[in-house]
Amino acid sequence: MIPALRSDHAGEAGAVAIYRGILALSRDDSVREFAQHHLATEEHHLEIMEQLVQPTHRSRLLSVWRFAGWITGALPALFGANAVFRTIDAVETFVELHYSEQIERLRKRPEDRELCSLLEQCCADEVMHRNEARSQLGAPSLTGRCWAAMVGLGSRVGVYLACRI
Repeated sequence: MIPALRSDHAGEAGAVAIYRGILALSRDDSVREFAQHHLATEEHHLEIMEQLVQPTHRSRLLSVWRFAGWITGALPALFGANAVFRTIDAVETFVELHYSEQIERLRKRPEDRELCSLLEQCCADEVMHRNEARSQLGAPSLTGRCWAAMVGLGSRVGVYLACRI
């Protein structure tokens, strides 16, 4: 499970950075409130992952994940609330699938019941973030669909690399 947890740790570090990027550039009060609320949750998730993943087992690319996360939050913040919510929808859709795959594996291992429970809670929080963002969105434009696809691809590449480096 170390590679999977390494990617979870990297992902939570990136998620914290996403919300910090949003907060750095957004002047929209509703977006800032959304980001502040969810930043607190992501910081809690990162604390959990830091307890689970020893420093020697963490991704050596953490600075890359933090920078990529910050850009992933800051860039859409320049384009407004819809771009921010579209980004969070895309990220959290990916994260739900990622956590769900790990949870399925852990459910087959009774000795990992506690870890499974922690990941289930993190996943439920991520789904809540996605649903809250999605509730603010209308039908995606072509640009929105392309951006969401890029965010999803970036997330997949990030997990692949974080598991290995």
